[in-house]
Amino acid sequence: MIELKQLRQLIKLMVDNELSELDLHDGDERVSLKRGAAGVPQVVQAAPQMAPAVAAAAPAAAPAASDAASSAATDGLVEIPSPMVGTFYTASSPDAEAFVSVGSSVGAETPVCIIEAMKVFNEIKAEISGTIEKILVENGQAVEFEQPLFLVKPS
Repeated sequence: MIELKQLRQLIKLMVDNELSELDLHDGDERVSLKRGAAGVPQVVQAAPQMAPAVAAAAPAAAPAASDAASSAATDGLVEIPSPMVGTFYTASSPDAEAFVSVGSSVGAETPVCIIEAMKVFNEIKAEISGTIEKILVENGQAVEFEQPLFLVKPS
């Protein structure tokens, strides 16, 4: 099964190069990306066991994301972007403590939030070591693919 990081790179490649379709085969694994009528990439992945295909919509990154990226780069901060479209949650349940807050130290495998997409709760990991400097979205807010969620000062 394709890793989330690889899938993000493929979608970014597709959006950056304005491709309408991308179809990759590697042995028994197949990944097919197609942009719908609205220009939104749709991801379909077929597993070797012929399991049902998984589909998700992923629009292009918002212009505000590039503005945040340029200001973060000048401050030496690194973004943790959303790997998917969905609803951002700071904790695993409404009464649970937030995964991280400003000043929290994180490692590559540290969970930082949950994004709910199509009734599936996806735990998002930092994928970088450092300190959370800023949380860019509110709990319960809808987020887009590659929208910056956190700014981290690398350690």
